[in-house]
Amino acid sequence: MRLGMIGLGRMGANMTRRLRGGGIEVVGFDHDPTVVSALADECGMSHGESVEHVVAQLHSPRVVWLMLPAGAVTEAVIVQTAHALAPGDIIVDGANSNFNDSIRRAAMLAEREIDLVDAGVSGGIWGLQEGYTLMAGGKAAAVTTIRPIFEVLAPAPDRGWMHCGPAGSGHYVKMVHNGIEYGMMQAYAEGFALLKSREDFDVDLAAVAETWRPASVVRSWLLDLTAEFLAEDQQLEDVEAFVADSGEGRWTVIEALERGVPAPVMSAAIMTRLASQGGSDFAAKLLAMMRKGFGGHDVKKRNSE
Repeated sequence: MRLGMIGLGRMGANMTRRLRGGGIEVVGFDHDPTVVSALADECGMSHGESVEHVVAQLHSPRVVWLMLPAGAVTEAVIVQTAHALAPGDIIVDGANSNFNDSIRRAAMLAEREIDLVDAGVSGGIWGLQEGYTLMAGGKAAAVTTIRPIFEVLAPAPDRGWMHCGPAGSGHYVKMVHNGIEYGMMQAYAEGFALLKSREDFDVDLAAVAETWRPASVVRSWLLDLTAEFLAEDQQLEDVEAFVADSGEGRWTVIEALERGVPAPVMSAAIMTRLASQGGSDFAAKLLAMMRKGFGGHDVKKRNSE
């Protein structure tokens, strides 16, 4: 089977490596030609000089997998790719697009008799070694056509991937997955911060993480990763207290509100991330001034001793 891969960032490049190792032919394209050349030399990936050139090298039904930033970039490339494809071909959006966009795009492509498979992908930088978790939405026939690709990318052919349902459902499941991830990460972060605060106990945080890993009810891959970096540095003094968010945590909370489904843990987790990005700075200043106003409490000035 031959696949077109558009977007060879870290995730796309590692997926290409895994696909080539599993016997899937890949024709890749990226805006950075050095990345394309490197992958071609490393794993025998064929390459195209444009989206259209990639499509021209594929066999019918042609399958083009996009690993691009969500939003305008993905929208533009889907439109560009669709113009190069024919009825019966398939576009796979493997990035973190909003599920509402995926529903709309599937309907748009259906007018050209092109199928869209929205494939949520989880695995990060470890996917090349461990395999990727894949959550696919779209027509059953389209998912069946690209099943060999899922079977190579997943941890095993019979597990770690699923057809979630119609268009949009794959990205919807992946969105909720990321919301849960936010909550789990926040719980670990708060727990270890509480342990660290008890200086009189002088708790070895790395040892705690290692103790919890084998059989504790809170064991997880996130805990494994936490144990690894705590073993190297428990103070984290060189790490800025800034946590980015991909957008899916926000979408999860918005969806929970619109559906009337309580999601307090995920909501608190995304709010904490926004606070770390400076979103609460002005509010904190207002709070300090209110305390001064009613109670005469001192206000800490910037750069004050």
